[in-house]
Amino acid sequence: MKSNEIRQSFLDFFASKQHAVVPSASLMPDAPNLLFTNAGMNQFVPYFLGEREPANRRIADTQKCIRAGGKHNDLEDVGLDTYHHTFFEMLGNWSIGDYFKQEAIEWAWELITDVWKFPKERLYASVYKPSEGDPGEFDQEAYDFWKAVFEKEGLDPETHIVFGDKKDNYWMMGDTGPCGPCSELHVDLTPAGDTKGKLVNADSPYCIEIWNLVFIQYNATPDGEFVPLKAKHIDTGMGFERVAGIMATSKNFTDFSTPPSNYNSDLFDTLFQEFEKLSGHTYQRTLPEDLDNISEVEMKDVIFRVLADHIRCLSCSIADGILPGNENRNYVLRRILRRAVMYGRKLGLENGFFANLVPVVVKQLGHVFPELKQQQEIIQKIIKSEEDAFGRTLDRGIQLFEKIAADEGKISGLDAFTLYDTYGFPLDLTELMAKQKGISVDTAGFEVEMEKQRTKARASQKKTDILVADSDAPAQATKFVGFDTLADEAELIDIVKTDEASYLVFNHTPFYAEMGGQVGDTGEINFDDVHFDVLDTIKDPNGRFLHKVSGDVDSITIGAEANLIVAHDRRKSIERHHSATHVLHWALRKVLGTHVRQAGSYVDDQRLRFDFSHFEAVKPDELDLVEKLCNEQLLNNSKVVWFETPFDQKPKGVMAEFGEKYGDVVRVVDIGGFSKELCGGTHVRGTGEIGLLKITSESGIAAGTRRIEAIAGDSLYSHINDMESTLATAAKSLSAAPADLLKKIDSVLARNAELEKQLKSFQQKASGNLADDLLKSAKDSNGLKLVAAKVDASDPNALRQLGANLIGKLGEGVVVLGAEVKGKVSIVAFSSQSAISAGHKAGDIIRDLTAKLDGRGGGKPDFAMGGAANVAELEATLKEFAL
Repeated sequence: MKSNEIRQSFLDFFASKQHAVVPSASLMPDAPNLLFTNAGMNQFVPYFLGEREPANRRIADTQKCIRAGGKHNDLEDVGLDTYHHTFFEMLGNWSIGDYFKQEAIEWAWELITDVWKFPKERLYASVYKPSEGDPGEFDQEAYDFWKAVFEKEGLDPETHIVFGDKKDNYWMMGDTGPCGPCSELHVDLTPAGDTKGKLVNADSPYCIEIWNLVFIQYNATPDGEFVPLKAKHIDTGMGFERVAGIMATSKNFTDFSTPPSNYNSDLFDTLFQEFEKLSGHTYQRTLPEDLDNISEVEMKDVIFRVLADHIRCLSCSIADGILPGNENRNYVLRRILRRAVMYGRKLGLENGFFANLVPVVVKQLGHVFPELKQQQEIIQKIIKSEEDAFGRTLDRGIQLFEKIAADEGKISGLDAFTLYDTYGFPLDLTELMAKQKGISVDTAGFEVEMEKQRTKARASQKKTDILVADSDAPAQATKFVGFDTLADEAELIDIVKTDEASYLVFNHTPFYAEMGGQVGDTGEINFDDVHFDVLDTIKDPNGRFLHKVSGDVDSITIGAEANLIVAHDRRKSIERHHSATHVLHWALRKVLGTHVRQAGSYVDDQRLRFDFSHFEAVKPDELDLVEKLCNEQLLNNSKVVWFETPFDQKPKGVMAEFGEKYGDVVRVVDIGGFSKELCGGTHVRGTGEIGLLKITSESGIAAGTRRIEAIAGDSLYSHINDMESTLATAAKSLSAAPADLLKKIDSVLARNAELEKQLKSFQQKASGNLADDLLKSAKDSNGLKLVAAKVDASDPNALRQLGANLIGKLGEGVVVLGAEVKGKVSIVAFSSQSAISAGHKAGDIIRDLTAKLDGRGGGKPDFAMGGAANVAELEATLKEFAL
């Protein structure tokens, strides 16, 4: 069977057992503690926890998974063996409180043996049997079902059922929560197939686990108890690449002479064929016998497997909106991409090869994961952009590595850090290159340098320390009522004083505290006989809103009532800009692609700043379209609504800022149905309140991250007025009507260009005359001519031009000229070939002279420049200069 047949037959089989076949979840996980979706069950966790009711109690799918970071990290092993992957598919079937062990076991056997025709005598099942200290009891129920299966087939259960303890046959979601025993199906792939179960769980490549059936029947409590669940569940997982590889290697179980390999299936054939075409090498299916001494043929085969795995991983992750970047999951992808590019270089592949592999992946997997087809163009663009960026520094980094390796015979921690920090080499790539040369890398020293950088970064951050409440009362989180009102009467519950300011804390407040990119509110607080201006509002770790006030707070007491009034116009302007960021986010995804995600924001009453993931500068026509789409939606006066919902029940399509820690209940902001995001900030009630939006700048702030700044509402009105005033002033200065300003500017520029041309001609003539005069003053010294003089020059370029003119007329010798330019010394030196041969190099001359003049400089042997501060000594220093 081919891979597509295997996958489809799995889904069809469980569809026939009344399972709903659902699409794969995104590789971008909902759970904030996961880097990537790394198991088939990730998207079904809320069902197991009882947090949500499933639409169907029987489910089957093929799930995209990445294991390349965090707890599950297979990256370093990819290519060196035949079964590790960063990206793979997990086939699975689930029962949410429906069928249990008997059906799961009998259907697994039916699919494996009747549909896929696995040889029954080569199959073994493992059953949970606890060792001392392990939870639960022997899984007698699973054993009895397996016993019945094997006896029916005429196979001895004593041979075909093996036992495993907690390490191999017990599944837990975490330290607490749903858990239970599991049964695994293993296949004996030895040539004779007669190991009688001795290789099960023995880490043998010839006895492979192909399916894990998890029986979720207990709840692990914090006090160490395992309490039976009211509803029992089935969670199974089967590595698709593993099954396809077994069938392909054994030629559908007719030939067991070849060692099993996941990479032998047609899932990888088309990629390997492409590599062979690009590199001229043929995949030999070899494995390294000695990881410290990998042969050339073995290394090429390793590279084939690495490239095939990594392009599948990058293509699928980018299709799901996860881009290579500098932090967290994004950095993992950047490491994977750079690892592939480095390996490709070893295979002789030219820059850009990796992006050109995307169509092969799309052709192979696009019918299963349609987002690959939809995002193919953007996937290629992103990978190409990353390749180009890395390629620009890769050669220089390799040269540095080779020099260090040759000179030192090892890579120090500082060297490894330099390769990482300056040339973008992840530590594992440096270790790989070092390993191939047989030299060591000081990884501990590398970590020391990394920590120095982290410490420096932390020290550069500005922090405000807010003191703990002065009273002994426990901290009480402030209730925010400012979504619905800008004025409120509240009770003062605490006063916080620091060296810089005083803060008032109330039991509830309409003042928004700075968070989520939105600045804090300002306004006023009025007690019966005391008035305070609120300068800012911030939030402390306990959830209290701290109102920064001016004035003496000693005259007020805890428990006093006050009127809290938010500055109305400022808040409304903030809300316009905040809602505008949501519309802008929507428009950017519409124009640039769904890979665009928020990477940070800042909103105040004057402007908005929105950082987002994107791999290149946004083109002017794209920016125009983004702005146009935004303003169309603003003019539509779309309704803005918000509501709270449990996080796991948020509506489909709601954007969450991944990596953000959300509580159990979140707030959804829905703008016109086209923009839905989790957001705790304040907003307008209709987009018409925003007015219009104008993008004022677009720039890059980090690799893979762009920034847009924009204005709306009153700020845009003021901006337009200022621009009109500037335009009128410019038109008046040029004696032109505003409508004719561009024509007038073109005329002025053309006239200016003509005058500059004439001026340059005069300057060249004057320079020639001055050169002739200086040439007359040339001195002979040891067969060479020397001109050293202070001259007048408008700028360093003019000085350089004069020197070049003079050395051309001088012949063999040295020219040194200095000038005072804007209160500082500018100095140049030129040396002919004979002068250089005699030891008079321009660079050395400049370094010596600038040092005497309290400056610095340098250059090449034939030409050098420098600058200095000591103008008073310039003329005397040049007079003293001699060859």
